Amino acid sequence: MFRPFLIKNAITDLDAQWLKEQGITALLLDVDNTLTSHDSQEVSPAIIGWLSEMQKAGVKLTVVSNGKYKRVKPFAEKLGLSFISLAAKPLPFGFFRAVKALGFSKKQCAVVGDQLFTDLLGGKLAGIRVILLHPIEPEIGKPFIQFKRRLEKPIVRRWTGTEDW
Repeated sequence: MFRPFLIKNAITDLDAQWLKEQGITALLLDVDNTLTSHDSQEVSPAIIGWLSEMQKAGVKLTVVSNGKYKRVKPFAEKLGLSFISLAAKPLPFGFFRAVKALGFSKKQCAVVGDQLFTDLLGGKLAGIRVILLHPIEPEIGKPFIQFKRRLEKPIVRRWTGTEDW
């Protein structure tokens, strides 16, 4: 399985200066369990502050989500971000569209998300570095995602050396 470029507990652990040192000037952000909990339109003050810090530092941000247009559009607009909905991750096409829309090269971008089999795999297939995050919360009542999480756990534990994933 492809290793992520970086593993962090939360999106707020990403530092704009570190990103710039890595040559990353744009982030392609997942929504569910990366910026907010599943199916929520609410964003924590910490994440709103982080988004503001990134924008002030000149890091371009866009949302790339498998969610439907009617879910993703109001969420992204609320945050003042461009977006790609129905991205069909792990297929790379949504990531390609986002990179082109931002006007950057793939080398200047990083995918940020919480799932190995959508965000990480899709980013790697697109040739973009991937930052894997710990999910914001467990997916209650989402059997398919819960199934994927069970498959992810041993892989991520091997990468992180911790049982806390």
